Amino acid sequence: MKISIIIPAYNASKTIRQCLREVLKQSESFDCEIIVVDDGSKDETGEIIKNEFKTVNLLIQENAGPAKARNYGATVAKGDYIIFTDSDCEPADNWLEEMIRPFQLDPEIIGVKGIYKTKQKEITARFVQLEYEDKYDVMKKFKYIDFIDTYSAAFKKNIFWEVGGYDTRFRVACSEDVDLSFKLSNKGYKMIFNPNAIVYHIHPSKFFDYCKKKYKFAYWRMLAIKNNPNKIVKDTHTPQTMKIQIILIFLMFISIFLTLFSLNYAKIFFIMLFVYLVFSINFIFKAIKKDFIVGLFSPIYLFFRSLFQLFGIILGLSDIFLLNKLDKIKQ
Repeated sequence: MKISIIIPAYNASKTIRQCLREVLKQSESFDCEIIVVDDGSKDETGEIIKNEFKTVNLLIQENAGPAKARNYGATVAKGDYIIFTDSDCEPADNWLEEMIRPFQLDPEIIGVKGIYKTKQKEITARFVQLEYEDKYDVMKKFKYIDFIDTYSAAFKKNIFWEVGGYDTRFRVACSEDVDLSFKLSNKGYKMIFNPNAIVYHIHPSKFFDYCKKKYKFAYWRMLAIKNNPNKIVKDTHTPQTMKIQIILIFLMFISIFLTLFSLNYAKIFFIMLFVYLVFSINFIFKAIKKDFIVGLFSPIYLFFRSLFQLFGIILGLSDIFLLNKLDKIKQ
């Protein structure tokens, strides 16, 4: 089994060493090549790889985003299986073995997804980790999934190219992996979730950075939905409560606007707020059990998460659906 590990990197000088050390250590036991695609970095990323990691195949492109960088790596890859991770990820000791195992057990599997963990202590980063774990709980209920994130992703290379690889209109690291996964799922291919394939990641540690990320993810998800409209209602990764919370935040805004004409509409706001809390209570209790301090702050994080997701959805609907801005970008 020939394997190609592909890592896009942009201004990754602070994290690329640890990422590559872990990947190289694990690759010794496999027929494996490692490809790093420098996406036009302005720091020393390329020099670090050239000077310190001689066995790594370094590719360089003008800055065009991680989707194009991953595709570039995949065009050069000699492996029958391609595995992606990110330059700010540190794979756990058995990560590569766990990413490969499902292919060995079932030849019909064409894609494998691993998980994030973090070593961070900041409250925001710990909340982000609990968010991911909530999504992983959703995924564990499904035999096959339709959602593989690039931080720990593996595919049969020929099937990856069957849908054209990653859509390069995604110029930032947001939802290009969602789009690809949806396309593969819609073709009926089998992909699975392996929670034993772990990479450690540096999550956003500041509250506003977290909010900005939620905005970006929601904005770019609209392009994935435009490409795969059947996934708007349900997928194997997103908790349904999250979608309901966004709708409730939208209704709260409507009620605030209507209150300008009649104070009677203020009742609607408080009803929606109460319903929002009802749909948040399960996550809050789960968070308190896992991390008491973060659980106490989680209602605030959940509210602002929904708020910034709503902003991203509204602007994404405008740019992507109404104005067709991204359709003008060459792939």
